[in-house]
Amino acid sequence: MTRVFDCAQPDRRRRGIGAAADAIAGGRLVVVPTDTVYGLAADAFSPEAVAGVLSAKGRDRDLPVPVLVGSWSGIDGLMTAVPDVVRELVRAFWPGGLTLVVQHAPTLAWDLGDAHGTVAVRMPLHPVALELLERTGPLAVSSANRTGQPPATTVVQARDQLGDDVHIYLDAGPSPGAVASTIVDVTVSPPRMLRAGAVSAEQLSDVVPDIEGIA
Repeated sequence: MTRVFDCAQPDRRRRGIGAAADAIAGGRLVVVPTDTVYGLAADAFSPEAVAGVLSAKGRDRDLPVPVLVGSWSGIDGLMTAVPDVVRELVRAFWPGGLTLVVQHAPTLAWDLGDAHGTVAVRMPLHPVALELLERTGPLAVSSANRTGQPPATTVVQARDQLGDDVHIYLDAGPSPGAVASTIVDVTVSPPRMLRAGAVSAEQLSDVVPDIEGIA
């Protein structure tokens, strides 16, 4: 049964995060607010749960699911070694609207899609998302919409598109940013911006002057 929790009310927020954490542990899907748009979340280490995200969105495996972490140190658990440029970008823009495509540690037992050894990872700047991540650890999270439709900036929009495929909806009101994250590929040198978004090209250039993909 689908349940919606109003996170503006402290008691409902506490119970909602608990219910969402239980749902994640059980391999089910959760819609969670972030600082950009609402996200469709699942256990990053459950291939079946990640497959559920792809199925709910109508998305193919050739578009792998990104991962959200709850702290700066989350990147250390995903990579064998963290390059200096990654540290600099993390310090400058996390938590916030910057997604980094990194080479993940080969020992990680997950299947996020046809990612060829890479993962797109971000730390969101949203208290509800961070509280949930504290309970669950890294989450596979894609925008809460059907592929080809606009990303959801409210729970109503997410529920209209995803319906009963989602077990728990955490409602924190309209997304404060309503703009998707900027994506930077740091598996290449120099790093390359793949998508413009919440972090501007100028902001990125201030930290990594030789970044490519900026007109």
